[in-house]
Formats: sequence, C-alpha cells, structure tokens
Amino acid sequence: MLKIKPFVSLFLLCGTSISFAQFTDVINSNRPGQSMAAFSVGKTVFQTELGINRIQEKYDDANYEAETWASDLTLRYGVFFEQLEAIATFDYANETYSTPTTDIHNTGFRRVLLGAKFLIYDPERNYDPKPNLYSWKANHKFNWRQFIPAVALYGGININTNKDKFLRKGQPKDEDFSTKGMILTQNQFGRYTFLTNIILDKFPSQRRSIDYVLTMTRGFNARLSGFVEIQGFNGEFYKDHYFRTGAAYLLWQNLQVDASIASNFQAEPNLVFGGIGVSWRFDDNYTEVMLRSPKEEKNDGKSKKQKKDEEKKKQENKKRKDAIESTPVN
Repeated sequence: MLKIKPFVSLFLLCGTSISFAQFTDVINSNRPGQSMAAFSVGKTVFQTELGINRIQEKYDDANYEAETWASDLTLRYGVFFEQLEAIATFDYANETYSTPTTDIHNTGFRRVLLGAKFLIYDPERNYDPKPNLYSWKANHKFNWRQFIPAVALYGGININTNKDKFLRKGQPKDEDFSTKGMILTQNQFGRYTFLTNIILDKFPSQRRSIDYVLTMTRGFNARLSGFVEIQGFNGEFYKDHYFRTGAAYLLWQNLQVDASIASNFQAEPNLVFGGIGVSWRFDDNYTEVMLRSPKEEKNDGKSKKQKKDEEKKKQENKKRKDAIESTPVN
C-alpha cells in the first residue's frame, strides 16, 4: 500500500497537462481540498459535500500499522445575509489498528465540528472599473488589485464524541469541547485561485495547534479543475506537513465529483491518503441579491460621476448645435 506514495509526485508533475478547473457561478465547493473558501454559498442555499477516504498509516518506531476507511460530511447553509454561512462537519472512521500482538477495530465519529463563516471584506464590492476606449494597453496592463484578497472569519466548536478511541500513544486526551477559529483569504489571479487558511484549533486544550492550509487551483474550462495544496500542523504533540493534489469535475450546474491523493512529509508515522467525493447544491429558494454601490442613486442606478459626464456631453452637443445654427450661409 505504501507504494502509492511516489504517485503523489507523479500526479503533480502530470498536473500541468492533465488537470483542468472551472471558475463559474455554479456550485462553489470546498472539496476536494482541506481549505475553506472565503465566500459563502449564498442566502437560503443548502449545500452538502461528502467524501470517502482510504488512509494507510505506518509507524516503525512505535511498531504499529493502521488502516482506515473514513467518510466526511459537510453541510453548509446560507443564513440571514449573503456573507454568512452555517457549517456542520462530521468525520466518521472505521479503523483497524495492528501491532505484532494485537488487532484493534474502532468505529465512530472522529470529529464533529459546528461553526459559522462570515465574509468581512470583498475587494470587488463597489469596485466598477471603466474600460479605456482609447488604449488597448491600458485595458490589458497588469492589475495589482488582484493581490488584495477577500477576507472571511470562521468560528466553531469541536465536539469530542469518540471518547479518545482513535488516540495514538503519547497524545493527551481530548477535551469534550474545544474551539476552532480561522482567518480565510482568497485571491483570484485570472484562471488561478489562491486560498490561505490560518487556523487556531482545539483551544484551550492540551492538543491545541496553530495550523495552516495553502491551496492553488487552476482553471482550464468550465467543468474540470485541478489543485495542489500544502497543509501544516504545529501542535505541542504533533507537527507535520501534508501535500495534497486532485481534481474535480462538474457534472451539472449543482453537482460536482472529485478525487484526491495525499501524503505527509515526515517518515514516522508515514501516512498515505486517497479519496473520492461528491458535492451537491440546492438553490431553488435563492433570490439574487444586487449589491448597489453607495455612490449610486436609487432612482435610476447611475452614479453621480456618470450623471455629470452625461450632463457635460449634453452641454458640448448644445454648443456644437448653436455654433452650426449661427454660421451664415452664403
């Protein structure tokens, strides 16, 4: 099973030629990566994201192996505002833990997480660039504004429902309840989307950790997507980095399937992941919300500058007309 690990590097090398991505106004799924996007699903929109994973773990120094079939289910719903989203995550595991003398089989929820996300800043809101009608170069010059990210905040509660049955040797027991907070940023660079998650997890328990996830997705067409991702854990009892890559395919406007593989950096323990998943969105109750710029008037939707320009053009046209009419005809 550990022979799968070299294929992680092979997949990345091939990614430039076989991976594609979509950037559309259709389903916005966080799968198959582990990062969370800054934008919500939209008010009254319900979305479910389900994955099935195979995890192979081997630790020679501790003399054990573990094989796990796991499933993760995320439920997302837009509440109250366009920017606010309620999120519930459930991770279920079916694990076989083996040592030279014992075989232990455990099943149960490895993680239950309840939380909410709120978009606090969108650089595109109230920004309406005007095309330069006289310069092709001006319209195609490098846009430094794309480095300004959208920013969201996430807060949640970890609920320990497994009674520490999946603990490894040397790890402290988990608290019944602990908090999780995240700062989420999102940049759009043409066909590329870059996500950054800074995570404070399981505070204030002994297993508290300051983690991160960096995800880059590239788009080629409206259906197929590919991504690469680095995830880091920095706790007192566990430090490691994971590399993950995969692809997603849009079957219909509200339905996406995906696949991914991953591996950790350190050799002890050695971890290899492989999984598939599906995301589905229900948006029949959604009503499009038009976010009006504060500079726009409510009566006709035109800004003060637009009205001023139109008035200026009218004055110029009137002057030309008066000049023509006052010219004597011989």
